[in-house]
Amino acid sequence: MAHYCFQCGTALQPGLIENRLREVCPRCGWIHYEQLKMSAGCRIQQQGKLFLVQRKNPPFAGCWHFPSGYAEVDETPMQTAQRETFEESGLRVVPGNLAGVYFYSDDPRGNGVVVIFDAQIESGEMQPSPETTAVRFFSPAELSELPLAGMSGTACVADWLAEQEHV
Repeated sequence: MAHYCFQCGTALQPGLIENRLREVCPRCGWIHYEQLKMSAGCRIQQQGKLFLVQRKNPPFAGCWHFPSGYAEVDETPMQTAQRETFEESGLRVVPGNLAGVYFYSDDPRGNGVVVIFDAQIESGEMQPSPETTAVRFFSPAELSELPLAGMSGTACVADWLAEQEHV
């Protein structure tokens, strides 16, 4: 796929910049720096159970994850977490403390970072959405049987399970 300079429109060429192969404009010198995708979501727990949504669409269709998604350019991570939780589950939440920050490199759409906040349900009706096939709370024992969505979902669930051992 050909990429073009955001400054002058010239086709970018590979070049070694800062000891990395990057796309560079041969005309004006503009450098394209690839960036991690930024996403955010919520970790909701009630009565010793963890809330997850089942993904409807690829990648990871059929797998379970925290309600989360990509940040819009004008959103804070906390706003993203609230919006995505509502879009994927019908729940309006109040995000609180940072639960964790997780890197992922197994998503075919690109590498990224997901910021997960602990959250409390404020209102709404728990229901699947166009992005999810199911939404529900799981006990620690039930989590071991679930297909989880990617390395970030697996790591975040593992962290929650480890916390439950100390409660």
